[in-house]
Amino acid sequence: MNRYSLHDKIAVVTGGAGLLGRQHTLAILENGGSAVIIDIDKSRISKLKKEFLKKGFKIDAFYGDVTNDKQINEIKRKILKKYKKIDILINNAERDHIPKKKSAKFENLFEKYPIKKWDEELDIGLKGAFICSQIFGSEMAKKKNGVILNIASDLSVIAPDQRLYSHLKTFKPVTYSVIKHSLIGLTKYLASYWSSKKIRVNAISPGGVFNNQNKTFVKKVKKLIPMNRMANVEEYKEAIQFLCSDASSYMTGQNLIIDGGRSII
Repeated sequence: MNRYSLHDKIAVVTGGAGLLGRQHTLAILENGGSAVIIDIDKSRISKLKKEFLKKGFKIDAFYGDVTNDKQINEIKRKILKKYKKIDILINNAERDHIPKKKSAKFENLFEKYPIKKWDEELDIGLKGAFICSQIFGSEMAKKKNGVILNIASDLSVIAPDQRLYSHLKTFKPVTYSVIKHSLIGLTKYLASYWSSKKIRVNAISPGGVFNNQNKTFVKKVKKLIPMNRMANVEEYKEAIQFLCSDASSYMTGQNLIIDGGRSII
């Protein structure tokens, strides 16, 4: 018996067209599951769906805003009509600030951080996870079976080192840290709340992924990581498979940190 198998499992992946969202989706598909990706980028989800279908995978894609409960409920209705169930939810949708070039003036100053921006980013990263957990998780609770996986960050357990961004005249925004720390709280709450419904809820905290970032930034961040490198984009797939499968059947409410050792020093 392969306890890592996701055969006959239906997994919903929010933010599924993003850099890691694509890998999370692939993790499900490669272990025999069917994936349903939700994203606001219609073009990218369409291309991703076509790419995976050509490879023989079972995948669906829906345009959807995770902050809009009506849209998410409608997507749930469509999923249930076709698949009759939902087994896994991966809360991956977020808005991250990835500086590429030096700003004209310092960006993301805490003292001047716009309330509107705070609201928008917490809506996507935190409210979106709440809405999707509530809507899809409630369906799992009815069946008394399911897995919810929240995608946090190494910044769920440490603060951002703002020296990494100083040469670009920017700061890692306060919202990112608040969202990722809060996702761990949501993970623990739901793991306890739905334990009697046989729903396991865990989080994974990836470290930084190399994606052609600014060379000076990469050089700086490598010095903070004991393994002396950023992660490759595909290095989290097996962890996703573990947390979504029966291989982690006695694990709930936990945060799996995979950051090359950055958070230990």
